[in-house]
Amino acid sequence: MEFISEINAAVNGVVWGPIMLAFLIGIGLFLSAKTGFLQFRKFGYMLKNTIFGVFTKEQHAKDQSGVSPFQAVATAMAGTIGTGSIAGLATAIMSGGPGAVFWMWVSALLGMATKYAEILLSLKYREKNEKGEWVGGPMYYIKNGLRLKWLAVLFAIFAMIACLGTGNATQSNSIAVALESTAGIAPWITGAVLTVIAAAVILGGMRRIASVNEKLVPFMALFYVVCSLIAVALNFDKIPAAFALIFREAFNFKAAAGGAAGYGIMLAMHYGFSRGVFSNEAGLGSAPIAHAASSTKDPVRQGLWGMFEVFFTTIIICTLSALVIFTSGVWTAGDLDGAALSIASFNSILPGVGGVVVTLSTVFFALSTILGWAYYGEVCMEFLSNKSKRAVLIYRCIYVVFVFVGAVGSLDLIWSISETMNGLMAIPNLIGIFGLYKVIKSATKEHFNRL
Repeated sequence: MEFISEINAAVNGVVWGPIMLAFLIGIGLFLSAKTGFLQFRKFGYMLKNTIFGVFTKEQHAKDQSGVSPFQAVATAMAGTIGTGSIAGLATAIMSGGPGAVFWMWVSALLGMATKYAEILLSLKYREKNEKGEWVGGPMYYIKNGLRLKWLAVLFAIFAMIACLGTGNATQSNSIAVALESTAGIAPWITGAVLTVIAAAVILGGMRRIASVNEKLVPFMALFYVVCSLIAVALNFDKIPAAFALIFREAFNFKAAAGGAAGYGIMLAMHYGFSRGVFSNEAGLGSAPIAHAASSTKDPVRQGLWGMFEVFFTTIIICTLSALVIFTSGVWTAGDLDGAALSIASFNSILPGVGGVVVTLSTVFFALSTILGWAYYGEVCMEFLSNKSKRAVLIYRCIYVVFVFVGAVGSLDLIWSISETMNGLMAIPNLIGIFGLYKVIKSATKEHFNRL
């Protein structure tokens, strides 16, 4: 076990090191330039065709080949809006300083282009399975677009393993820990209840997952945003100072002990970029799998939802989480980190209620992530097994078991391996996006020329 841990640590240091982070940001900048910085130039158009148009018939239209565009985005956001928006943001602040928040914004603004591109490609190169339903994702556009099946297989393997850990076991563990600390509920009880819920939804396939997420995701997002806005409003006078702190520390050129100047800004950039990617998953290749199931026929319109996902999860939710932490002042003690810091910050502003807010948000966020990543894993299994129904059913059963394992077990190694698999997923995905950038540019130009 120690040998496995050492190998994983070595690989992790590479896939989440400076070179990989530069690759992620570089691809985002490259795609932004190739699309004429679409995320800024067409920001209003994006809002009009996503959140402002959420109640139109077009967003809820579906047929036998796929779920509605909104159900697809709800499932994708279920997998994206996770505990990283709470605990991950707090860790970025304590490890990289307040300036890390600024670099999370930068990673998100560039990541909007990356996610737009990967979702566009997932619809462009998707296929239909034996049920006549749309399936797609990085493995399909790498295979059908780049004609590199071996690279597509690698992505599917990495993603399938990551689903069991990052999208499943670590999430059920977060729920169990939160409920045990605030309500005294034994982990095995939480695990049993979660397993039953997960089985009831997951074994029903994508349509049932999408149907549940269509209701769960808007509720959980609205709940957290409203509670955060209330907490921030109560300390409204401290908001200007909080933003000033973020911008000042983002460019802090303090030196490390015995080192060269610039250590402060490098640390802020590292944690800002890495946690930014974890918060919105732009470039990892997970969300395009859900979007490919949409019944929409326009890849660009669905890609706009990807842009909105990144904007909402990082620019909106993570910023609100950061403002709660900074305006509370709790973070200055330096003795708390992760979810504990978020809970303490909310509690200092909303005594007796803050802990409940973070706990409920953790439960909703983590549960939705479990459901969203379940679909990602089964599509990967379907791809690897040449659309075998039996293989998919076996994977679903294994996935459900991991829900319970995660709730009652110690997950240090599982979390570490899953984090490594997340990084490995990104490599073939980014290669696919870069190799097909002309397709992205052409489809984007064609769409806007029609307007």
